[in-house]
Amino acid sequence: MRAAESKKASDVKVLDLRPVTTFADYFILCSGSNPRQIQAIADEVEHQLKEKGERPKSIEGYNNAEWVLMDYGDYVVNVFSEQARAYYDLERLWRDAPPVEIPAGLPD
Repeated sequence: MRAAESKKASDVKVLDLRPVTTFADYFILCSGSNPRQIQAIADEVEHQLKEKGERPKSIEGYNNAEWVLMDYGDYVVNVFSEQARAYYDLERLWRDAPPVEIPAGLPD
């Protein structure tokens, strides 16, 4: 989450999927304002997680950069354009998944 914020991602949210599904534990959602920023956010997330020994199972949508989905197994990082985020509206689709409050100043 802090990796996305370091690249000026907007509207960063974490949803706890554990009460509603078994395919992942958390969704991380954020938005970028243009394709370059969306790719930069995805690159930084991948870089910082790689430094911690985490590698994605798959990354989809990177070249188009409207919705980059990074599957890390227990959690899925979604980096959207503002238009794609409004269109797919995952917060509404997963409205039964409680949001996770992340304290300010928490380290990466």
